[in-house]
Amino acid sequence: MKNQRNKKTWPDFRFNAEEIAGAVGDYGTLIPIVLGVAIVSNINLGYIMLFFSIWYIITGIYYKMPVPVEPMKAIGALVIAGGMSSGEIAASGIIVGILFFALGLFKGMKFIQEKVPQSVIRGIQLGLALLLIKTSINFIVGDYILAIICISIIVLFLMANKFGKIPDVSSICVLLIGIIVGFSLYGIPRIRMISMPDIIIPILQDFLRGGWLLAIPQIPLTIANAILATALLMQDLVHRDVDPDKLSVTIGLMNLTSVPFGGFPMCHGAGGLAAQYRFGARTGGSNIISGLILLPIALFFASPEFVAIIPFGVFGALLVFVAIELGKHSIKTDSYLITGIIAILALVINMTVAFIVGMIFAYIWTKMGRRPKGV
Repeated sequence: MKNQRNKKTWPDFRFNAEEIAGAVGDYGTLIPIVLGVAIVSNINLGYIMLFFSIWYIITGIYYKMPVPVEPMKAIGALVIAGGMSSGEIAASGIIVGILFFALGLFKGMKFIQEKVPQSVIRGIQLGLALLLIKTSINFIVGDYILAIICISIIVLFLMANKFGKIPDVSSICVLLIGIIVGFSLYGIPRIRMISMPDIIIPILQDFLRGGWLLAIPQIPLTIANAILATALLMQDLVHRDVDPDKLSVTIGLMNLTSVPFGGFPMCHGAGGLAAQYRFGARTGGSNIISGLILLPIALFFASPEFVAIIPFGVFGALLVFVAIELGKHSIKTDSYLITGIIAILALVINMTVAFIVGMIFAYIWTKMGRRPKGV
């Protein structure tokens, strides 16, 4: 029997300073990825931010807990690294949306959990980290002075967190610096309200490329990190049980209702949950606050003109730390060989080939008597 005496019961909703601090805890991943996507693709940042705002609020009300809403990191990293069309991105979101809605609806997460070795997941994480590092270097080279300043600010926030409970709003500070620099160089863009989104209808070629290049690499990462690890961490932190199949259903719904209208593929995430909790989030109120913060940004301040004025050095600095956060978990592997092979193939070929080859190597490794652990 579990000992309940040391477990504090939290209300469903709080709206205080701690919840506000927790509300911005996950922005460090959200902001650089969606801004990077907006730069290299033809997706409107306003629509991306709008659907993040909506789903933060919905998940807060539905789960009554701090459940993160994050961009799908594999898709984000691959779009930033290679550039993809809005049709291909929408197609990948529709594919993963249908898959995870069906998996959750028919209770399929446990079966999948047992089939994907841990070393394969860690290899995908490391490969994504390397791709983000490569992209960040390209951003930094052309604007290294501002990038160094921004990196220093982020490091100072990390150091400050070791000595006190200070919300890590470094990404917000760095972004504000970029906006100020952009204003000084190019002037203040005209503030305008977001227009009604157009429906994106992917063609067959979009589904083929989006599925092969984006959806397939994302699927194992979503299963491992966004669903199974998030459910486990929820028990550890807020002492509430969340059915992994329920998380799978909401991931499916988020994507099916967002990406056809210009949203970006979304999921949950254990890293985001840890960040929210670390800075004070304990209830669904944190999610609601987070959504309300993003809403005016989406409606008035996410035009292409605003994105264009932000120097590339800012994105380079932010992506470095996104890559580090993603890559540091890859060392928790049971086979450095398989993880390393996948990471290298992801960097030099693509993530889909890396995943397929990694699965083959993992099961050969198992037949040789070396059994990689499941996720």
